[in-house]
Amino acid sequence: MEVEVGGLRIAYEREGSGPPLVLVHGYVGDGKGTWGRQLEALSDEFTIVVWDGPGAGRSSDPPESFGMSDFADCLAGFIAALGLERPHLGGLSFGGGLAIEFYRRHPAIPRTLILAGAYAGWAGSLPPEVVRKRLTQAVSLADVPPERLVAEVVPTMFSPSAPAAMIEDFAANMSAFHPVGLRAMARAFAEADLREVLSTIAIPTLLLYGDEDVRAPLDVAEAMRASIRESKLVILPGVGHISSVEAADRFNDEVREFLRAVG
Repeated sequence: MEVEVGGLRIAYEREGSGPPLVLVHGYVGDGKGTWGRQLEALSDEFTIVVWDGPGAGRSSDPPESFGMSDFADCLAGFIAALGLERPHLGGLSFGGGLAIEFYRRHPAIPRTLILAGAYAGWAGSLPPEVVRKRLTQAVSLADVPPERLVAEVVPTMFSPSAPAAMIEDFAANMSAFHPVGLRAMARAFAEADLREVLSTIAIPTLLLYGDEDVRAPLDVAEAMRASIRESKLVILPGVGHISSVEAADRFNDEVREFLRAVG
């Protein structure tokens, strides 16, 4: 399925019925590759909507100048185009930062937030030297064969105990990246400092982090928990960055319990 938003073709998957839950992927991979297990498992109780963000999957590339506000406004247009009212909004990694920026610009839309392996932007959660290194890596890898991107980035996405077949599946999905989209998302996120937004979040928020996440480590998780008043932090033991894939059953159980509790 697809819809046009602001002149961009946005592809998406939609399953189930019930309260809507919109899920936003990170800066590598696409919607189904990141959220396939959520589409399968949670659609018995919720309407699960998973987009391919601009510059990912089957969606159009945005201008390379696309910033976090542009991504957030595109997401708002996408939600409006699908006629979703007060959806729950979840995001992984970059997608979590996008959910925070979305709340800043459109606070009346989301009913709750689910932030997995999330940052308050790279600039808002990581030391400057780490931000520079990640941005340099992303920009350089956008123009090399996919195999090199996979070789450099995939090892940081999962715990050492993640099954090889799972990693291979995600790597295959990641290999279909868009160079323009990868650069746009990395540049937007490298510049983003969303720390001031966190204290303004006034809706229930679930924070999900793996204790073996080397990209968004536990000090990032604790800072998020301390800054968001209505937040609940859940640590997933033995899990890396892509928790929606590596620990899908536990991830889904926590999301389901959270959404049931908030009603």
